[in-house]
Amino acid sequence: MTRPPTAAQRRVIEAADPVTGRLRGTESQLAALVKRGLAFRHPRPPHDHFLTPAGHRIREESAAEASGGPDGEAAAPAAGAQASAGTGVFAARVGGEEGVVDAGPGRMREVHSAWQGLLELRRMTNPDGAVDRPCGWERTHLVQAAALALEAAGHRPAGEDADGYRVRATPQPEAVAVHVPDAESRQGCAATLEKAGWQVGEYTEPRTRARYLLASPRRA
Repeated sequence: MTRPPTAAQRRVIEAADPVTGRLRGTESQLAALVKRGLAFRHPRPPHDHFLTPAGHRIREESAAEASGGPDGEAAAPAAGAQASAGTGVFAARVGGEEGVVDAGPGRMREVHSAWQGLLELRRMTNPDGAVDRPCGWERTHLVQAAALALEAAGHRPAGEDADGYRVRATPQPEAVAVHVPDAESRQGCAATLEKAGWQVGEYTEPRTRARYLLASPRRA
């Protein structure tokens, strides 16, 4: 991409489904986004268009700007994603967010919808249509993807004053750390991630001796 998207193209990007990246627009708008590398046309019917990782980044930057947050990569999921009030943007709770209020049944419906959307994205974008392993979007949004799998299964994210899981980025490629306060909850989180298509191991942090999970998306 040699120049930023036009205002009309940006509106199409911002209106994309926040989880699947499915786009709606005119044929010319969608073709222009494909040409810029911001979208791709799915090879199977109904040949819908979806955001590429580059397109998702532009959408996330726009959402951060709309909510008064930092620009660009500083607003990435690894920094601690959360839903921005008033923007309509969904983000899984990675644990430890400040000022998050549990929305009860409304949040549960939102999480369920996001998880179903992610399964559909797997079906549409994995070469063999598999839904039992992570897709390309998840590999570029590791923290959000792992957190969504945990939240959708009913695990409790850590709050400011409450125990729960915390999903964090690691220096290792395609791996996240999941910190959980007790062994039973840790085992439950591991089982959930494995069922969602992640490879999971349990390790000890050398400095604190705390146990944690290291999870990576399974490829086959």
